[in-house]
Amino acid sequence: MAITDLSTLLENLQPILDEQDYVFCTVTVVSDGLKPLATFREGEGISLICQKEEVEASGLPYDGIFKKITLSVYSSLEAVGLTAAVSTALTEANISANVVAAYHHDHLFVPADKAAEAMGILKGLGDKSA
Repeated sequence: MAITDLSTLLENLQPILDEQDYVFCTVTVVSDGLKPLATFREGEGISLICQKEEVEASGLPYDGIFKKITLSVYSSLEAVGLTAAVSTALTEANISANVVAAYHHDHLFVPADKAAEAMGILKGLGDKSA
């Protein structure tokens, strides 16, 4: 059952760090060689989140290298405050976070060199709310 209570969400974040490197890029058409983790159609083109190796092999340009942190708590799409709480904590540590809310979980893409620090902060959020 999806959780809506912010305190319960924070107590049960259980962040999981994916060691894979990810990048964001944009295309007008998704080529057959790419298997994006996520896509979003914008007025300027199609934004993709892909594994870095795939994008490099395709020759597409990208900015930055990111790690994915999955918040394994089963958050409701109608939950209020989770993104704000997580973003605020990471902002205070000067860590950018690109948040993707999927059906079951939220996923954060943080700069690769800040991933370990971000994990510590996220684990600490659960400790503070308990």
